[in-house]
Amino acid sequence: MIAQQVVLFEVAGVVCALDRAAVRELLPIPRLWRPPATPSTVAGILDLGGVAVPVLRLNRLLGLEGREADEDVYRHLILVDGAVPDLAVALLVDRVHDVVKPESAVAAPGHVSLNGCVIGEIALGGGLIHLVAVDRILMAAEQQGIAELGQAAASRLAEWRGAGG
Repeated sequence: MIAQQVVLFEVAGVVCALDRAAVRELLPIPRLWRPPATPSTVAGILDLGGVAVPVLRLNRLLGLEGREADEDVYRHLILVDGAVPDLAVALLVDRVHDVVKPESAVAAPGHVSLNGCVIGEIALGGGLIHLVAVDRILMAAEQQGIAELGQAAASRLAEWRGAGG
């Protein structure tokens, strides 16, 4: 259960961690395209080298109050695999702090968080930090909706690439 390394980040004033193995890349926040009628948990779509990547507001998914200024240049994106099958998504967080090796970890009871996404607590620097499982952040219906949104955005990007050349 204890991860070899974790990515420490802050969302709505709460420090959390993700297993480093689930994290593909850490990015500064760029301008995002937000299609009309998308749910409030979706911050927008990132064009990452021609690939449409849905960006999710992690504070809203975790039920935490936090700032909503999507253009805030000091926020970060965590590009992850496993939140939606066969689709990379990015998590919008307030700040990525570090990549570290946890000192120890304990399992969390399944009822601690929605969908059981908080799978444990890791000891670090004398405190405990929530360890979040990427594959449990979204419920099945949300995964399907994000996959459909990603497909629609990919089609739109493909049309623009075809029109330019």
